[in-house]
Amino acid sequence: MDKILEAVVMSSYPNNVKQGLVRRVIEAAKQPMDSEQCWSMLELSTKLYLTGDTKYKREIGKEVLEVYGHYHPEEFEEFFNVRFLLSLLQEGYGPLGKRSHYVLDYIQLGLQFVLDSPSANSIFSLLRIEVLRKVCERPSPKQCAKISKLLTQHPQCIPTGKHQVLFCQQLIRCIGQFQCVSEGEEAIMEFLEQVNKVSGLLQRVWRAQTSAILPSLKELFSIISSTEEQEAPSNALASVVQFVPLELMDGVIRNLTNDDSITDVQMMTAIGRMIDWVSWPLGKHIDKWIIALLKGLAAVKKFSILIEVTLSKIEKVFSKLLYPIVREGALSVLQYMLLSFQHSHEAFHLLLPHIPRLVASLKKEDSNSATSSLEQLAELIHCMFFRFSGFPDLYEPVLEAVKALPVPNEDRIKHLLGQNAWTSQKNELACFYPRLASKSETGKIGLINLGNTCYMNSIIQSLFMASDFRHSVLNLTEGNSQPLMTKLQWLFAFLEHSQRPAISPESFLSASWPPWFTPGAQQDCSEYLKYLLDRLHEEEKTGKRIYQKLKESSLMSQAVEHHYLNKTLIEKMFGGKMMTKIRCLKCLNVSSREEAFTDLSLAFPPSDRHIRGSTSVLPVEEIGPQLIEPPENPGQVTGSPWIQRKAPMAREPAAPPRPVETLGFQEPGVNPLSGNAIGVDAAKDPLSAKDSRSVPDLINYFLSPERLTAENKYHCEKCASLQDAEKVAELTEGPHYLILTLLRFSFDPRTMKRKKILDNVSIPVILKLPILVAPEESKEVCWHGKDRAAPGSGFMSVVYDLCSVVVHSGISSESGHYYCYSRECTDTVPHGQPRDGAPKPASDKQLDFEIQWYLFNDTRVSFSSFESVSNVTSFFPKDTAYVLFYRQRPGRQSCLLHEALAEAGHLHGEPSLHKDLMEAISKDNILYLQEQEKEARNRAAYISALPKSPLWWRDFDRDKDDDNSSGGCSPAAGGGGSGSFHGLVF
Repeated sequence: MDKILEAVVMSSYPNNVKQGLVRRVIEAAKQPMDSEQCWSMLELSTKLYLTGDTKYKREIGKEVLEVYGHYHPEEFEEFFNVRFLLSLLQEGYGPLGKRSHYVLDYIQLGLQFVLDSPSANSIFSLLRIEVLRKVCERPSPKQCAKISKLLTQHPQCIPTGKHQVLFCQQLIRCIGQFQCVSEGEEAIMEFLEQVNKVSGLLQRVWRAQTSAILPSLKELFSIISSTEEQEAPSNALASVVQFVPLELMDGVIRNLTNDDSITDVQMMTAIGRMIDWVSWPLGKHIDKWIIALLKGLAAVKKFSILIEVTLSKIEKVFSKLLYPIVREGALSVLQYMLLSFQHSHEAFHLLLPHIPRLVASLKKEDSNSATSSLEQLAELIHCMFFRFSGFPDLYEPVLEAVKALPVPNEDRIKHLLGQNAWTSQKNELACFYPRLASKSETGKIGLINLGNTCYMNSIIQSLFMASDFRHSVLNLTEGNSQPLMTKLQWLFAFLEHSQRPAISPESFLSASWPPWFTPGAQQDCSEYLKYLLDRLHEEEKTGKRIYQKLKESSLMSQAVEHHYLNKTLIEKMFGGKMMTKIRCLKCLNVSSREEAFTDLSLAFPPSDRHIRGSTSVLPVEEIGPQLIEPPENPGQVTGSPWIQRKAPMAREPAAPPRPVETLGFQEPGVNPLSGNAIGVDAAKDPLSAKDSRSVPDLINYFLSPERLTAENKYHCEKCASLQDAEKVAELTEGPHYLILTLLRFSFDPRTMKRKKILDNVSIPVILKLPILVAPEESKEVCWHGKDRAAPGSGFMSVVYDLCSVVVHSGISSESGHYYCYSRECTDTVPHGQPRDGAPKPASDKQLDFEIQWYLFNDTRVSFSSFESVSNVTSFFPKDTAYVLFYRQRPGRQSCLLHEALAEAGHLHGEPSLHKDLMEAISKDNILYLQEQEKEARNRAAYISALPKSPLWWRDFDRDKDDDNSSGGCSPAAGGGGSGSFHGLVF
């Protein structure tokens, strides 16, 4: 019968003809027959099943085996013996070099017919040993899947005892070497199914024997932490973790993170490879294990590992948000990585270029998964904006991309940031920030934030960019007996000459720290600036002078020298004078008091006061922006409204002071100081909205008369009683650097907190400030083309250029962040211009907005523009200008100081530092280079240990190139493209 069957199968008849003949043979096999005939048929069917070159032949072999197993059990048991199976497993079946791949399938088929036979236990015992041996030989995914299928169907064949633990460990090592050999989607789906079968077997073993779990996980960690492997282990290992009971997570993570035998490099390698598992499409709970290990490392303060892994992997995790099948897990890991990385903006800033494209892709997908992910991503982005404010230029494209998405409230943001930080102790992360490889391309140097010290950093950078003040400080002689000024000189010198990307102002902070400030808490930068300038002024006032060089050079006359050497540097640079006058409205008597100031604190006008552009609205009379024409007689300057030889009649209104003027964007070829100049051009300045406030509005409000009535009545000495009065402030001497503080913080008695006024205020780049001139001073006007007196007026216009803007980001003075925009303003009139000649028009370069602006945000310094300064509040409503620095152009009041500084600069060039300071800078630069070399070596060791993975940006490039494709694993929902699927998994 076996000959007949073989002849039929090997014949050239059509399959349907063969099938009829085979059916007859099989029916005959159900009848009793001798043992020899049975063996012949079993041998033939075994041959067909194991070596058949077509699927049809193998099916015939299988069908015959099943019939003989069922109808001739004794003969089948005798044939399917231990010796035969051992031969099959160890030597294979078929010609040498063409061994059958179906041995395991054959054994699984035959086992069902010998389960109750006396030889069953011997067969199970053999298989327990042989499957362990097979697994140790690292079979292919397909063969491993067959082993798993065999053992799943016949668990009696699973190794037991110590061999069971070894079997689990070796099976995990097999999975670690799995690779998908084809990029076709069908092949990938088959590969995923094979991996599932193998990991499913592990789950079965672990359920039956929980003691095998921990040794298995130890082996898994050994594989993923190995730094010796040529190739990274397969991401298929992710399938193993999903079956580990979550209740074991805490203990496993605690044991790992506290194991001293695991090196940092091994741990970093392991967590890096685990993070790669987010791309495994079928894993469950993988994100929970990754996050748990990251939290465990934070608990034992392994911050260097966390930082390195986060920065190297966060972009890849982010790219996986493109794929719906892994999006949920990837987003969970991304959220933790970003919310925990709070000591530096580096991780978030790595994602900035890619966020707009991802948002556009998710919007295009238009699925529930995409919508949910967009909302969570927007919440995450706003948390990062809140935590790392001060980067408006970088954030604008991202803000534009997410503007239509919900914005979380501040309590929600603080909650998310508070519960995910690695540590509540900021000083524990101090040594890891900043991670800057080189100096900013701007050539400027940043300042390290020492724990909410951005208020100080922004002020120091603003003072440093005040070039006249900086040069004066750097020109200080050694041994000047001014300890705080000396520390400032050292800080300025390092900011000027250090090779570091950022330096620590720790020494200066401790010396300039106001005693009432709380360490580690956010402070008011204006309060700090006032305290600092006052300290420096008082220190020098004790007799220590800094203008010794000017005195020795004899560049000044004796009178001028006496005038200026009697002033401290702070007075010369920032000091102005203001006259406060109070007029009794009954007797018209005027009392006045002159006082010095280093800054003007500008309150916001009440909301019911009408403001139109840069117009000054005064209680007495409305005055618009007027242009100052040159007087026919320069010496003819009339007195102030209140400096009169005869008191006015009671019915006569008091004349208002001159309003503040601004110069904005100018048309080419138009001199803004000429009679054709205009105010800020509303059409060109985006901030000059119809009802928006401006700096001139606030100054005019500050200078406008104030009525003292009711509870605020004035005690008139002449009337000897309380009377209604009018108070007015007039500027009598303009400072070289004008500091304006916008009083944005006010106390709210309902909440018992200081609230912030978030009104947008337009900032003019050029400002004309009215300065009161006494009649006897009018003949001493020093003409440089900048100051002009109007006929019949007691005020001179002094022109100021904007040089720094300190921005506060936040809604409270006790929180938020400070950063500043700055530029270096220099004299618009070239050195050496004849003083007796006609004033030369300032060049376009000084009057337009091309002068380079810089953005200083702690350690980060970048190029910026006046447009960014102007628009910052429009894009980021909580980012508002707070402290402004203006520099006076050379004019009547400032000509002596300007000439002295210009002559000193011309003769001496750049400030020359004293020997000790130069040596300290030189030594620190050498030390920095050594630190860089050491860090480069350490980083190379870390990076070489990281697993090699596909380039993350290919996901974005693929999305860009294949916008029309769709698929369950591509950015769009639906069917699926094989290329994107393969890139996802592998």
